[in-house]
Amino acid sequence: MWRPIKEVRHEESVVKRSPRTRRTQRKAAPAVRFYYKGSRYKQLRAFVAIARLGTLARAGESLFLSASSISLQLQALERDLGARLVERGRRRIALTRAGEALFEQAKPLIDGLDALDAKFRSSLSGMADTELTIAAGTSTIQYLLPPLVAAYRERHPSVRLQLANVTGKDGLALLRSDQVDFAVGSMLDVPHDISYQPFRRYDPMLILPRDHPLTSKPDIRLEDLSPYGLILPPQRLSTYRMIDMVFQQHKVPYTVAIEVGGWEVIKQYVAMGLGISIVTGICLTESDGELLAVRNMRAWFPQRSYGVVVRKSRFLSRDARDFIDQIRPGLLTHREHDETGHSSR
Repeated sequence: MWRPIKEVRHEESVVKRSPRTRRTQRKAAPAVRFYYKGSRYKQLRAFVAIARLGTLARAGESLFLSASSISLQLQALERDLGARLVERGRRRIALTRAGEALFEQAKPLIDGLDALDAKFRSSLSGMADTELTIAAGTSTIQYLLPPLVAAYRERHPSVRLQLANVTGKDGLALLRSDQVDFAVGSMLDVPHDISYQPFRRYDPMLILPRDHPLTSKPDIRLEDLSPYGLILPPQRLSTYRMIDMVFQQHKVPYTVAIEVGGWEVIKQYVAMGLGISIVTGICLTESDGELLAVRNMRAWFPQRSYGVVVRKSRFLSRDARDFIDQIRPGLLTHREHDETGHSSR
């Protein structure tokens, strides 16, 4: 007997499957392929870096990842493709025939994706110019960055360079909100989501008025500083915390006479005879010797390293990588960095 289509659909909609049927269907579902960290792009990007640079360590440094992370990306890619892509040697990694074939296909894809950010922004503006924003503190901008900025501007005159003058938590906030491409500065405590690659280090220096009693003392100990008031940066800054930590560890009392921001201001106040200070060697110039006596205090205080600071999950534009590449020859190894007393691990 003929029945309306509506009724047939209604009866079909109330058909119930038994629990056994549902379990069987779930078991029959196709298996999900496993990609390490869920990204084929990351796998291919790591593989291309390995092929270009020859070692897991160098590939990791170029992508701001550890060698173990690069190795996991490679293993996942080989497992998914079902082919061995590299042969590990004593010093360098060589591509297999399958690896060479994949490299020829993957290289233009990765290069194209890496350049996508800059090309997209250029297409929006209708111009070839792009923009690079770097966060840095006053001392870094004043003493460390000028030659780096000059060299970068000579090579990339069309890039608009913006230096955001911030320090500490403010700089990290800009990094985490993607308002800057990366930061350059000094770090004592490195958060888990941040990568810090030091490339320059400076000794701690005691600065005094030229007629100060300590200038005639051959070996200055930490205890010798106790009678004199210190002129230090604000407590929120890492320099203050480092100096306080050293005095506390050696159980030596000290007095802060003036707390003020800016190395140039501190040097001026010391020259006026208002106190003494421990500064980082980055801020000292040859002309300072006319007004100040300077003594190296590395026997008591650790060196300070300055480096590139990036958010680990941040994709760096071509402009940002070009700036960092001109710094890369000066990057300290982990061993050299540990010797400064400020390991980022």
